Amino acid sequence: MPSADHDLGPQHLGEPARTVTREPRDRSPEHAEPSRFLPHVQGLRAIAVLCVVLYHFWPGRVTGGYIGVDIFFVISGFLITSHLMRELTATGTVRLSQFWARRARRLLPASLLVLLFCALVAMSPYLMPTSALPNEVREILASTFYVENWYLALTSADYLNHGGDPTTVQHYWSLSLEEQFYVMWPLIMLLAAWIAVKWFRGARRRAIIVALAVVTVVSFVFCVVFTITDPAPAYFVTFGRMWQFGVGAMIALVPLLRIRHAVGSFVLGWAGIAALLYATFTFDGQTPFPGYMAAIPTLGAAAVIAASNADRWWYPTRILSIRPAQFVGDISYSLYLWHWPLIIIAPSVPFWGLTIYHRVSLLVLCFVLAWLTKRFVEDPVRGWKVLTRRPARVTLWSSLAGMVVVAVVAGTAWLVNAPLYERGTRDIAQLQQDPPECFGAASVLDPSCAGVEFGDTILPAPGFAGIDRPSDEQCFVQLTDSRPVSCAFGSDDPSAPRVALIGDSHAYQLLSTFQRMADENGWQLVTWFKGACPWSTTPLSTPGSFGAACTEWRERVQRAIDDAELDAVFTAAIATTPYSSAGYDSAHDAAVAGYRDAWSTVTERGIPVITVVDNPVWETDPNKCLRTRDQAECDAPRSDVLVAEDPLRDAASGFDAVTLLDFTDVFCQDERCEPVVGGANVYRDQDHLTVTFADTLAPWYSEAIQAALTSRMGS
Repeated sequence: MPSADHDLGPQHLGEPARTVTREPRDRSPEHAEPSRFLPHVQGLRAIAVLCVVLYHFWPGRVTGGYIGVDIFFVISGFLITSHLMRELTATGTVRLSQFWARRARRLLPASLLVLLFCALVAMSPYLMPTSALPNEVREILASTFYVENWYLALTSADYLNHGGDPTTVQHYWSLSLEEQFYVMWPLIMLLAAWIAVKWFRGARRRAIIVALAVVTVVSFVFCVVFTITDPAPAYFVTFGRMWQFGVGAMIALVPLLRIRHAVGSFVLGWAGIAALLYATFTFDGQTPFPGYMAAIPTLGAAAVIAASNADRWWYPTRILSIRPAQFVGDISYSLYLWHWPLIIIAPSVPFWGLTIYHRVSLLVLCFVLAWLTKRFVEDPVRGWKVLTRRPARVTLWSSLAGMVVVAVVAGTAWLVNAPLYERGTRDIAQLQQDPPECFGAASVLDPSCAGVEFGDTILPAPGFAGIDRPSDEQCFVQLTDSRPVSCAFGSDDPSAPRVALIGDSHAYQLLSTFQRMADENGWQLVTWFKGACPWSTTPLSTPGSFGAACTEWRERVQRAIDDAELDAVFTAAIATTPYSSAGYDSAHDAAVAGYRDAWSTVTERGIPVITVVDNPVWETDPNKCLRTRDQAECDAPRSDVLVAEDPLRDAASGFDAVTLLDFTDVFCQDERCEPVVGGANVYRDQDHLTVTFADTLAPWYSEAIQAALTSRMGS
């Protein structure tokens, strides 16, 4: 499963591409001179938003489109610093209330409109799975009050809570971060200006440049170090991104950085665009980001802004100023706001497919909604006389009132659906205690169940499958954690057979099933789990702390295994784990060798190993389809969801001390795989099994483990 940092797709669209704007009756110095529109910056915003949108629509093609956030942060740093510096130069201060009120009128109307839409969607169990409701409401509230980036930073390393689909408002993290920038940046500049006046004879511009340069350098160092040590939250924390605003600020404050020479501007502008294209199409989920790699798109965006000469049509500044680019730049804020919720909701809309035609149609709809929002929400509200002709506090209190309205609607969505959520939880518990006969895997594997039909039965219901998961999350080690956490279940009898369950989240998904098996068979169950880290000796290709933490966890767990008295080991892993191929012909060969090496540490002690071929992995959660379509319409071709070469299968082949279980024929027919088998809902997300379905495989897991235990006892 990909890490949470890039699954989120980020972009912020902030201010219009002008150094100043006009509003009725606003007498601040910022509005005392003519508008200075920068067309090529608006065109740069178009590049950024298209990178982001296309990345979200086609993540396999525009693999680095998430760098759009870096472009927008640089643009905002440049524009906002220009505004603030102009006012400071003219008056010696910044009217903070006016500044914040203008930002609120610019950003909040469209933002709150989309949040209100998402809150209303959350009320519908047809468009939003009931199991996702708690997290959806929490993130709507966090987005409404502009702390979504901190919410995600605090939970981004939580592999379990990010195993399914993201919420409709997850993209608000960058909006939250930029609102925090709007609060901090003028305060930093005012503090620097005050220090300059009080102690340095009024050299305000120089003091501000020094202060922002220090913030930029320290923030960059922090970003690089934090990305190495804890990359998931590093993607979202505010101070780790301030250096990107600072880079834009330096262009605004240091005239020498604005290149007006024809040749220099031409070379610099195209070099910047080349850097952005390079990052867009070569970066991916494995790129250590933000970190030092974020310097490429950040400096690329800065180069485009700094290239100021527009004398010739072939200069990038002129090309970025053409009308289509200006149009996309104009609607970029609303386009960003609308595109992500529509992508999340679309698969749940009845009769809406996932073909290329549906995606293109959805993309067009995003543009239409963006234009309508710009035309009838953004522009009119920004100039409302009822706000602009009154003190700034009227705008700020009105903004707070709008935020409260959204929060109330989100809370209502929870209150309306909470009883349904609780009932679904109880129904799942009852189902696991008393399943129907021939339910789930038994309908395929048990000869006595031949011919049993379940019709349209889907248990648990698609809207609740997401909560059908193991409950002992304290036994699961998160992505950047290397502690060898172990849990014990089942019999306390010292003579009871000891069975170990080891692996990544595809081993953890079996925990509840194995707990029941241990209780029923008198075993003692001991576990070691870590997200995205199978039991193997081959290093992951995942860079940074993820890979390092996995290696350290394996070493520490291996020492614990070596010291443990075990009678059998069961292990499972996702087949698509990214392994390093160093020293081997391919990553697959490296993975096979790594599994064999790890297993040999116990088989050489006479301890048998049981493993299982990985279950199919879907592109999106099949429950989205099941909520609105017939089961047959939600099947997928085997070639799309089954890995052609599962390294676990190949590692077990010819290994006498290893038992391989292969349930592929349970999940799949000859050509297609099914999300519902024998009335049982197979998946809680795109690749993890529901506990309910895993329980239906328990007799075959138990049989294999018992045979291994018998063999060991006999030897």
